[in-house]
Amino acid sequence: MGDPLGVGPETLVKALADRDLRSSARFVIHGQAGVMHEAAESADIEPFWWQAPAGSSAAEAPLAHSVLLIDYDEFSGLASMASRRSALHARPTRLGGAASHRFVAEAIIDCRRPEGDPRKTSAIVTGPISKEAWAKAGRKRYAGHTDLLQAAFGARRTVMLFESPALRVALATHHIPLMDLRNDLTIGRVFDPIDLGADACREMGVASPRIGVCGMNPHAGEEGLLGDEESRLITPAIRLARQAGIDAHGPFPADTLFRRAAEGEFHLVVAIYHDQGLIPIKLLARDKAVNVTLGLPIVRTSPAHGTAFDIAGDNRANPESMQRALALAVRLAANRLLESTQATQAAS
Repeated sequence: MGDPLGVGPETLVKALADRDLRSSARFVIHGQAGVMHEAAESADIEPFWWQAPAGSSAAEAPLAHSVLLIDYDEFSGLASMASRRSALHARPTRLGGAASHRFVAEAIIDCRRPEGDPRKTSAIVTGPISKEAWAKAGRKRYAGHTDLLQAAFGARRTVMLFESPALRVALATHHIPLMDLRNDLTIGRVFDPIDLGADACREMGVASPRIGVCGMNPHAGEEGLLGDEESRLITPAIRLARQAGIDAHGPFPADTLFRRAAEGEFHLVVAIYHDQGLIPIKLLARDKAVNVTLGLPIVRTSPAHGTAFDIAGDNRANPESMQRALALAVRLAANRLLESTQATQAAS
């Protein structure tokens, strides 16, 4: 559900109101029932989910419904806060942070269940959370979902990729202050999104992905006149990728590379820092982009927007990014299941 006081519950209710999407998989929602009902009533949507209290036998039973809501009653106070948030100007809260952290932690447990467990799940779709709310709740160890998931699954490397009809962008660095970028960037940090991004493109149906890599500095360093990160870090990473058989090119000035990618020349752009990649994605595909975490043993997607506390509770949130995140998670999980089945059959 993400933060119950943000737009996550609303977009989730609206997205799964689509019968075709609901019929594509079985969904388990970790959240708070009162907030879900409040969102459904506001959007004039009849509740379509089966509900079970967290920790109950019903919450552990084999899935018999297309949508099961696991309700965490210890966060029931959020329902009254949600109903009054327009007047209160919803904002990050300790309770919202504790709830959203608990929800994703329980989703991780479901994905880590052993094979054959009837409640094992294949993918996680995360609603938007507030890092400030996590901090207020004392959950400061991880900056957000990506760091938490990487630690939980013991992933050696993870990459944020944004998938949209207009652009596909992977990030070399995540949520770090811009002033720290020079010290944080390495050849490996540039190579990873090229490498994992190429695999992701193939998983999404691009047989021979062509990848363009941004420079860090204006004009991609202008042959060293505006910085040497391109020659020291980015070019060596591209060289390694090409040696590995990846069709990677660059570094190119970001202000021209994104236009070339939007026109179809590249299947994926590797951006060096967060806003370099997110500005064009949100400009060209505001409500259609999906965040995908690469490098995990399970599928993880999320809508490419935040909690939007300023409009939460007003029934104004666009559910398209959440809907696309759910649909992409289903597709990728189905692809992996098929590949696993084929590999097992081949081995036997």
